Amino acid sequence: MINKRLLIKPDETVVNTDNFTPVTYTGNGTTQSITTGFQPDLVWVKNRSAAQSHYLFDSVRGDNAGIFPDLTDAEYTSVNYISFDSNGFTTGSTNNINTNNYVAWCWKAGGSAVSNTDGTVTSTVSANQDAGFSIVKGTAISNGAFTVGHGLSSAPELYIIKNTSGVGGWITYVQSLGADKYLTLNTSDAAGTSTLFWNNTAPSSTVFQMNAGQVITGGADFIAYCFHSVDGYQKLGIYTGTGATGNVINVGFKPRFILLKNTSSGANGDGWFMFDTTRSGSDVINVNLQANISDAESGPYAYTITVSSTGFEPTGSFANFTGTNASGNTYIYLAIA
Repeated sequence: MINKRLLIKPDETVVNTDNFTPVTYTGNGTTQSITTGFQPDLVWVKNRSAAQSHYLFDSVRGDNAGIFPDLTDAEYTSVNYISFDSNGFTTGSTNNINTNNYVAWCWKAGGSAVSNTDGTVTSTVSANQDAGFSIVKGTAISNGAFTVGHGLSSAPELYIIKNTSGVGGWITYVQSLGADKYLTLNTSDAAGTSTLFWNNTAPSSTVFQMNAGQVITGGADFIAYCFHSVDGYQKLGIYTGTGATGNVINVGFKPRFILLKNTSSGANGDGWFMFDTTRSGSDVINVNLQANISDAESGPYAYTITVSSTGFEPTGSFANFTGTNASGNTYIYLAIA
């Protein structure tokens, strides 16, 4: 069934609460039900008040199975994590420390996962084709190149892959950088070059490629989060920093969430910045979290983003910092309405 909230007429404002939403809450030290307005398939939780790892949970791996975007650790299961509900999720004590402030970014995929045999390995997929988002679980072959079905109707422009059965980085493909480039979500590293990671081949409308022994350990279980642009709702793109205000990035809608990375620099201040208007409470987003570090939320100060009805702009006295708008540096982003 097509989600009517993604059928957009000219000049309409996108309402996206059926597919993605950031929510904030204050911990109570026990368990707590968090309402999102839909049953999420991916929940990304971060403690804003203290240095604590990010936690990622998805319905394909199941309740209480956590992985950590800022670490290389394998999947870990705990009854103190979360469970998925019909209208949100219930969090246990791990992500519910009394009086601490939290944010949870929540995505709707396709609900119950199904088997996908499009690739050379069979994958288990929960896909929201209208929203351009899927969760893909599989097991790598012992060695060499293989393909994986992603369940989307178009080729993904971004996929983030993690070895869940052992230690390994969060290897990331970005279409706008090319099939010989990769990033790692758990580090601030600049884009690396390898013709082996993705077999120097862009994804198709049915599968993406990777290489056992490069992206993923041979024989290891993995999870992949896949995204492609959807007009008026979600945009993946690239821009060049100017070192000054006025560098307006047009995405065709007003974003509520922006994931942004400087691909030219690997300095400590060039991590994966996560901006949203829910935490800021305004169109000027000057509170900052980075996906690759466990630090508490910082601000209001550096790396300010101002959103508008058609996009966003790195602004403020820190706009020339390498994190958001350094002159000549290349940035990639995921923006969601």
